Amino acid sequence: MSTASSVSRIALAAAGLAAAGLAFAGLAGAATGTATELRICASNVEAPFSAKDSSGFEDRIAIALAQAMDRKPVFVRNDKPGVYLVRDQLETNNCDVVMGVDAGDPRLATSKPYYRTGYVLLTKADRNITADKWDDPQVKDQSRFAVRFYSPAETLLKRIGRFEDNAAYMYSLVNFVSRRNQWTQVPGDRIVSEVAGGEADVGIAFAPEIARYVKSSSTPLRMTVIANGIDKPDGSEIPLHYDQAVGVRKDDAALLADINAGIDKARPQIERILGEEGIPLLKPNS
Repeated sequence: MSTASSVSRIALAAAGLAAAGLAFAGLAGAATGTATELRICASNVEAPFSAKDSSGFEDRIAIALAQAMDRKPVFVRNDKPGVYLVRDQLETNNCDVVMGVDAGDPRLATSKPYYRTGYVLLTKADRNITADKWDDPQVKDQSRFAVRFYSPAETLLKRIGRFEDNAAYMYSLVNFVSRRNQWTQVPGDRIVSEVAGGEADVGIAFAPEIARYVKSSSTPLRMTVIANGIDKPDGSEIPLHYDQAVGVRKDDAALLADINAGIDKARPQIERILGEEGIPLLKPNS
């Protein structure tokens, strides 16, 4: 993915934090690693990506990658959401790699992609909503949408004229906690339960945020990768498909080379983990 012609999914979240006036506080006392370890920046509270017990799918991929590199996986964790990992952990040398960043993220040096996926439309299967474009009448004529904050999904709602109508509902998903000066987010499992329970007509989310919960839902659901991006007035596009990569500090060229080799070696295990998670995969673009 070319950073010159795209808007990073993660960068959008970071921009949302900056707009809200949130301050990033660095962690004191950087950890010290060795050449036989792979120090992985990780959050305890970022399921399904990462969790304290390493049950997140990115945790599992990180372990497979470390083993392919003949290194010991060492998770450097804290209790902040994953959006803080680069600034609070990687840039303070507490750890050396961040999993699941957008390929070409300008804050980092990024590896070759190890998978590509996109934003999805989530509906109850019995609704027979088969559209794969966000501006299709089957989608935009619905009434209630469950989305995550700081994401392209908010932009989609504005484009189809549903943002204002859904504002109160969206805030109800976080018990009306304000986004001002704090990170407030709708959990992926809440989006799935809202759709499964009929409270929302459509959920819009990045596939890895919800795939696990869609797969385990007792209510049959339909998850469709959105086919079209969001056109901007200047003729550029906000993409809805993203290559996912491993990020390191920009001066860690040797580590990046080792990671790229490790990704090739661990490819079968990575694809198995992604398949078990239920994430819809697209052909890598980078």
